[in-house]
Amino acid sequence: MTRSDRPEPPYLRVVRRIRDDVLSGRLAEGDLVPSARQIAADWEIALATATKALATLRAEGLVRGVPGIGTVVTGSTTTHSPQERGSSFRRTGRIYPPGQRARIVAADFTTASDQVASALGVDAGSGVIRRRRTTLDGSGTPLSTSTSWFDGSLAGRCPALLVAERIPQGTARYVEERTGRVVISGRDQLAAGTATAEDAAELGVAPGSVVLLRRNRWLDADGDVVEYGESASPPGRWTTYEYVLGE
Repeated sequence: MTRSDRPEPPYLRVVRRIRDDVLSGRLAEGDLVPSARQIAADWEIALATATKALATLRAEGLVRGVPGIGTVVTGSTTTHSPQERGSSFRRTGRIYPPGQRARIVAADFTTASDQVASALGVDAGSGVIRRRRTTLDGSGTPLSTSTSWFDGSLAGRCPALLVAERIPQGTARYVEERTGRVVISGRDQLAAGTATAEDAAELGVAPGSVVLLRRNRWLDADGDVVEYGESASPPGRWTTYEYVLGE
């Protein structure tokens, strides 16, 4: 039996359920999360297993302990990865969790740089669609700023990509609806780096500040890149990935 065939550990089932409740808005900022004893009783698991589930959620930045009160849902202290946004929409119908929103800074048609052209699989200097956005928490504090690029040939069939307004279902799902190209996989790269002047202005930090840089590609069934993105996040924002290890 491979690892992927084995039942999911009990503590992860609890983590998934509470995480989904937070991301869907069923549990809002400040709401109490069941105690370890209550989780152990409700899920019929050991107290140590319930405690491990809460510790995992705290490590992800989704909950925190408040002396004299218990464990509560935190504010928006996490930066959600492209993978998490995509899977969140499929689970909950929402791209961003409650308390977060995206401000579309720009949407235009421009010329592909060497890096963008290579990522999209088009010739350098080709026309591409560029969308720039900044994600904010409920108080308006920037969580990340990002830019997505698309092959310019999509302009005719996907005109909303060129409008500086939110696309409720997300850009990848919008392209799927308009073209039939379904995103089935993604590839992310992360590195520490410094904020450009443009990123710094959006994040409210000094140019050259240390930030987390991310490049992501969303691919269709043919392995072609539907969307290529680059983003920057300020320090103190955790990103969580989940994966299964096979034998």
